[in-house]
Amino acid sequence: MDVNLHLAQQPEADALLGRSPLAALVGMLLDQQVPMEWAFAGPYTIAQRLGADDLDAHEIAAYDPEAFAALLSEKPAVHRYPGSMAKRVQQLCQYLVEHYDGRPEAVWEGVDSGRELLRRLNELPGFGKQKAQIFLALLGKQLGVRPSGWREAAGEYGERGSHRSAADITGPESLARVRAHKQELKAAAKRARG
Repeated sequence: MDVNLHLAQQPEADALLGRSPLAALVGMLLDQQVPMEWAFAGPYTIAQRLGADDLDAHEIAAYDPEAFAALLSEKPAVHRYPGSMAKRVQQLCQYLVEHYDGRPEAVWEGVDSGRELLRRLNELPGFGKQKAQIFLALLGKQLGVRPSGWREAAGEYGERGSHRSAADITGPESLARVRAHKQELKAAAKRARG
């Protein structure tokens, strides 16, 4: 995996996301209740604070939980909720160590169908259906992971030409379009509530 991603809108952070399956998964995990760029810059910040060029599932899984939470809480914090997200990142890494020998790419390597890949992503701690579908769309649209039926399994996030999620961000213009789409969804939901 070595592609150009533009999710963090920071060259170093995006370079890590493009070469590191674990960084991409952790960025997706962090992508809630904070701006997308902040979430996807998180893996780079964590790696820097660990003194590493990449994230290692074995190292994070075995890290002292209080020390890892403190690492994510350092200013500037990796997330709005650094303590709870530190726990989630560790749970994700522990799951990867237990089920995939710490190799996040093994989640999608050799998968025959989009449905199977979606099932595997859904099983990851911190990944619900929507997050799993968005990550599946990211894998297919930008990372070249395209098992049979991947677009269908990704649902609306797999649609060609859409601007719904992180899977569709290829630069500042597409980020603005995704952000506009999300704002329209929020406005529609507010109108529906009356």
